[in-house]
Amino acid sequence: MLSAEQNDLITRTGPGTPAGDLMRRYWQPAALVDELSGNRPVKPVRLFGEDLVIFKDEQGRYGLIGRRCPHRGTDLAYGRLEGGGLRCAFHGWLFDVHGKCLETPAEPDDSNLCANIRQKSYPVVEKSGILFAYLGPGEPPAFPHFDCFVAPASYTFAFKGMIDCNWLQSLEVGIDPVHTSFLHRFFHDEDPSQAYGKLFRDTSRDSDMPMSRIMREFTRPRIEVEPTEFGFRLVTLRQISEASTHVRVTNLMFPNAFIIPMSREMTITQWHVPIDDEKHYWYAIFTSFGTPVDKDEMRRQRLALYQLPDYIPNKNKSNDYGFDPHEQEHETYTGMGADINVHDQWACESMGTIQDRTSEHLGTSDKAISAYRKLLRQAIEQAGKGEKPIMVLDGARAARITGPAAVDGIGPADDWQGYWQKSEASKRRAASWTNGH
Repeated sequence: MLSAEQNDLITRTGPGTPAGDLMRRYWQPAALVDELSGNRPVKPVRLFGEDLVIFKDEQGRYGLIGRRCPHRGTDLAYGRLEGGGLRCAFHGWLFDVHGKCLETPAEPDDSNLCANIRQKSYPVVEKSGILFAYLGPGEPPAFPHFDCFVAPASYTFAFKGMIDCNWLQSLEVGIDPVHTSFLHRFFHDEDPSQAYGKLFRDTSRDSDMPMSRIMREFTRPRIEVEPTEFGFRLVTLRQISEASTHVRVTNLMFPNAFIIPMSREMTITQWHVPIDDEKHYWYAIFTSFGTPVDKDEMRRQRLALYQLPDYIPNKNKSNDYGFDPHEQEHETYTGMGADINVHDQWACESMGTIQDRTSEHLGTSDKAISAYRKLLRQAIEQAGKGEKPIMVLDGARAARITGPAAVDGIGPADDWQGYWQKSEASKRRAASWTNGH
């Protein structure tokens, strides 16, 4: 368990907080490209406790600027896209994607007021369907050459969803390999051919055993945490027989993302990004190593489960997450349907708005959570001293950080390390787009 002070240190991310200062040193998801695809590509966003507006100008450039006009504080989310930027609807002040004031049209012709005005702004880049923003000091770091960033657009799909609690609760669920045996337990295994885009519904590699059955029947895995230059690799081993072991390789991508296998051919890279300390979004990039992603089907599946424009889940605390006692008895462990995001959402939100870690009791199976908290505290301390924390990368180092391996399969019990490495190499050889990555 943690002290209240330690818990505050790793959960609070608003402006000026130690964890907030750290996480601003990295590119963070700010919006989906799809959210700015309409006739008026302007959207208010709240990110790390800051109220901002993200927009695309007439030249196709993306900008992220402060939401309140520096003139009289009116809301730029209602501004007009014209003149090379976003114009305030109150007095016509115009700002470009860099926050530069281009016009103050009600002022005298010889006024130099405009030259002295600068709106808060942050750089934005598009990566695989997500608009990433850099809110930190100095030059932004380079992006690692992870699969989700280097794959062609046709092999990726991005989506998001809101969760009504602190970001850290969800990140810690994502690196908890044991909960899948309980929280995501299905009593009946789905036909993998009908399970496109659904986690734990495929069969494991080198086996005809469904992932859902493995998670259901083998509930006491051995967990190995291996430090890496991007965070750590998490290897979960479930002994199937004397000769065979189920091997699942997932990854913590510091500071607030993880990479997991979704199926034999697809991985998920997922970030948990604070709106503020009490709400956050998960953002995910699905990356295919087989055929191009069926974006229409992936989007159809997910839009049926979320309310736009804020991507609020249809099943949430206001309707008890769709809890059905009959379903809990006969179909799923939670009784909350087949969408594992709903299961995770319930688990995270039921801990409270900000989990009180002063009263928790971690076990051996929580070793990845303990490892992450240690890594997070170390990085906060480094950033506070002005040092460069893990994954703040220059271009050369970023180019060397590739992959990472994300495997779910059944291999020999006496060579699980060799098995996942060979499986990953085989997957990459079969993928036409990897080009040596």
